[in-house]
Amino acid sequence: MKLLPVFKKTMMLIICLLMASCASTDDPALYAHEMPRLDLQRYFNGTLDAWGMFQDRSGKIVKRFTVVIQCQWNGDVGTLDENFTYADGSKQKRIWTLTKVAPDHFTGKAGDVIGEAQGIVSGNTLHWKYVLALPVDDSVYHVDFDDVMVLMNGKVMLNRAIMRKFGVELGSVTLSFARRSEQAGE
Repeated sequence: MKLLPVFKKTMMLIICLLMASCASTDDPALYAHEMPRLDLQRYFNGTLDAWGMFQDRSGKIVKRFTVVIQCQWNGDVGTLDENFTYADGSKQKRIWTLTKVAPDHFTGKAGDVIGEAQGIVSGNTLHWKYVLALPVDDSVYHVDFDDVMVLMNGKVMLNRAIMRKFGVELGSVTLSFARRSEQAGE
């Protein structure tokens, strides 16, 4: 019967490891005191330029792209008109409609977003979750996006998005946003 204590210890270790792996570092409250404080309506206003890449789950860079984003707000509703240019010369357009639904809480819709994106601003971050209809060859996959955008200063924001399907990580998107210089000093 010496096997029973070993089994119990093994089970306790497995439970602890599972609980630790479920601990979330993407909890928006973790960043509540980080500065500079992100004012989403102010940062995403005017023209922004962005540079990004998609990496598959092995880390291989699969796509590189630039984006020019025209942003404007009418009260609590904002429009982000994104124009992507990929390294292979192909182009894509996405128009987001963002709505401030409560202090520091936003929803978003776009033509290729399934349902509604949910966002929470906390300190210098925006935690943004949504499902994207992603075309791959002749198919379209619904992929979960989990974005964390971090305001570095009045001009620069960094973004890392993890893409998952059925809970399995497919890859990540890394972006650097910069407000045009005539707006950065606002």
